[in-house]
Amino acid sequence: MHIDGPEQQRGHVLLIAGDAAVRRRTVRLAPGANLAALAMVPAALLLGSDLPSDTVYLDGARDPNTVLARLRTAAGTRGPLLLYLSGRLTADRRGRRLHLALAGTTPGTVRYTALAWEWLTGELRDRPAGTTTLLVDLAADKEAWPLLGEYGTLPAPPGAAVYGVVAPPEGPAPAAGHGAVSGYTRHWIDQLRRAPVRLADVQLHTLAAGAAGPAPGTLVVPTARDLETRPAAAPAAARPTAPAPGPADAPSSAGAPDTGPADPRARLHALATGGRHTEAAALARTWEQQVLDTRGPGSPEAVRCTEIRADLARMAGDFDLATALWTGAVRTRLAGQGAAAPEVHDAAAGALYCWTRLKDPVRAVASGADLLELLRALPRFDPQHLRLTEQRLEALRAAVRDGAALHG
Repeated sequence: MHIDGPEQQRGHVLLIAGDAAVRRRTVRLAPGANLAALAMVPAALLLGSDLPSDTVYLDGARDPNTVLARLRTAAGTRGPLLLYLSGRLTADRRGRRLHLALAGTTPGTVRYTALAWEWLTGELRDRPAGTTTLLVDLAADKEAWPLLGEYGTLPAPPGAAVYGVVAPPEGPAPAAGHGAVSGYTRHWIDQLRRAPVRLADVQLHTLAAGAAGPAPGTLVVPTARDLETRPAAAPAAARPTAPAPGPADAPSSAGAPDTGPADPRARLHALATGGRHTEAAALARTWEQQVLDTRGPGSPEAVRCTEIRADLARMAGDFDLATALWTGAVRTRLAGQGAAAPEVHDAAAGALYCWTRLKDPVRAVASGADLLELLRALPRFDPQHLRLTEQRLEALRAAVRDGAALHG
């Protein structure tokens, strides 16, 4: 493999969309939409590097040799490399080897029409340590899923940092965002754009995986155990960072909390996904208090801490607390950023989702009134969702009145 000399050092971004994951005629993962969303992000921000770089998009490829040639070129770059893969993960029945299905791949043609996973790991094997990031947003089919169970994770070349999610073949589809962009990829992009400086890849991963709320059984790479023992900034420490683009008058309007080396987000994610919700909540409250003391209660960092606590509460099944925290975040962001800010709408969506999961009518009525008032202040909020919220709140109020009359 040829490596460019130091005087020719460049970065490389290679984005590959494989075959869509479809189950019962429903698209579970649309890799082309993910690539279109990533195409809007500057390469310097994707790489976390100011080096000159090349970007290649492969969407709809049918020939695995074409993909292999692009992969070989990318692997030959001395500078930082980001390889993004999205689509259906499959396996050939005879050899039981993993493949990324390409357009037109069928169960009987996997060996000839899909990209063998061992080709990918083989091309990346000899790259210098610390220069390669493999980012995946995949859905495994019924042929590939048992193999992942045997491996315990997604096989990866030594020296490469691997982040991402692999959805199982059964169960709900991976959470989709705007325009059918899958939840994990959308939140990765959101975190890239929000932070005043580029976060380390492991931080982007933990925030994206937590915010996306992967379906039960989803393989999250790295695992919670891996994250518990991994320093938060290690995977990207050798890379120069590029500032995230944002409005000139509000460069940190939605910045992630920045508390230096003590940043506990990887630990929070590991605790929450490992079922240790009480420890995660306590750590998050301690961190939030530190941010409040250093940045102030109205700071972007403080409201982001509140949102992280809200998502931890959601993961723990405490939808009452999650609704209250998300509603508070909406109120704070609305006051500081205005009704048109996308972060305000993201917080509102989080609050509404958690409120709809409340089972106690009395508690739902108490929190629903404040939430509805905030939703009505957002002119761009989906009118249908607003109507459904109004209808549910009215139905809950009627249930509370009927219950009071019955026991009066």
